[in-house]
Amino acid sequence: MTRGYSLEKDLGLLINNPKYSDVEILCGDEKKLHACRAILAARSEIFDKLLYNGMKETYENQISFPEINSAGMEIILEYIYTGSVKEESLTKDNTIEAFYAADYFQLSDLQDFITKTIKSTNFAKNYSPELLSKVSEAVSLTEDNITLNLLVETVANISLNDIEFGRLSIKGLEYLLSFTHEKKDIPFATREYEVFRYSTILAAKKVSDDAYRNFMERLPILDQIGDSIEVENKFLIDHQKVIKELEPLIKYIDFKRIKTYILVNFIEPLEIVPTEIFYSTYRNIALSSNYNLSDFRGKAINESGYFWDETACGSKLIIKDNGKIVEALKNCSTHQNVRAKMTFEDKGIFEWDIIIEKDCSYSWVGVCASENFIGRSSGSQSTGWELGSSGVCRNSGEGVDTCPPFGDGTIITVHLDMNKRTCSFTVNGIRYYVRIWKNLPPTLFPVVSLAYPGRIRIQPHQSN
Repeated sequence: MTRGYSLEKDLGLLINNPKYSDVEILCGDEKKLHACRAILAARSEIFDKLLYNGMKETYENQISFPEINSAGMEIILEYIYTGSVKEESLTKDNTIEAFYAADYFQLSDLQDFITKTIKSTNFAKNYSPELLSKVSEAVSLTEDNITLNLLVETVANISLNDIEFGRLSIKGLEYLLSFTHEKKDIPFATREYEVFRYSTILAAKKVSDDAYRNFMERLPILDQIGDSIEVENKFLIDHQKVIKELEPLIKYIDFKRIKTYILVNFIEPLEIVPTEIFYSTYRNIALSSNYNLSDFRGKAINESGYFWDETACGSKLIIKDNGKIVEALKNCSTHQNVRAKMTFEDKGIFEWDIIIEKDCSYSWVGVCASENFIGRSSGSQSTGWELGSSGVCRNSGEGVDTCPPFGDGTIITVHLDMNKRTCSFTVNGIRYYVRIWKNLPPTLFPVVSLAYPGRIRIQPHQSN
């Protein structure tokens, strides 16, 4: 490779290269890495104090870090030498070690990068359950640990149904449930029945494969529970062992958030939940004059991002009321778009309300992909799917009559089913047929298109 064109690439050649090194780093797993002491000292005050303090480390060609393994140290060296770390360099095997090592060497920018990477969608789905399991085994539930809390918040944003059994340990799940238990302000992606189901099946899987299959049959997902309830009360395999494994999780499940008919027909017959919990739950429901508790603990994840995004907004639109309202300026004579902050990915069913506070010459409401959404009205593009105030649904400029025209004060509920890849609309309380857009991409955002004098509000769906 020709040198002299890229400082980053040239310095990258020095990483763990014995030819250009004058000090060895002995890691906690007894692996040795090679480095240049001058570069280490220039980039980290900790290294500077260790290597140029006039003590023995100044004169010896080896320094030891028994608390940092080589996987974490390799990330430290990549950052020190090149000033950056490739996202693909971070894996479930080195991310936690790298985070703690960055803290030790006071590399705050690297810590911030690792934090952002952990929160990023792909990394969270691919690694965060395993990382939460790993870290939770090393700390107590009462310990305030920044990495553990970060991982809990990240995993809370993933539906438990999307986390394969075995990726999240009992201890990791216990920390997730304890951290989010009875907290109203933490976004959480899983309904409480699914929390119970996942906890029970995970406990059964730890006991035996037979117990796992047995409880999988007895506990369907919510989408499989229809109006007609038929439960076959088979003999439960390893019943007492499952109860024992489930015990640390039960106290962090809020049974008041599970519908009564599910408690009676699906959970009680298992006889794995203490009777006093059911007594307390039914008593609480009976004594409540207006019992309407959400089936999500904390803030349902599909309620936490319904604000218009100022970074994804047409130049002639303004956002008001703490992100809830978008309004077109007087010079906005042609349609411009604004996207909401919420992202819908892969799986799940999502609903939100759009209120046309002031109509314009055709307000448009729907979803879009990330590409090219700022320009023309979203539905005129291949990456936008929307309903207009004329009553027409369209994509790529092709329209289909869907409902009567609507105007000021109209409340539109958008129903997006990412499982079936469909979208439908309720307009002023009337549900119109499902639009099946087979080319819906795996990532979508709420979007509206408007011109002056349009004004549109977004909010989580207000169900009756």
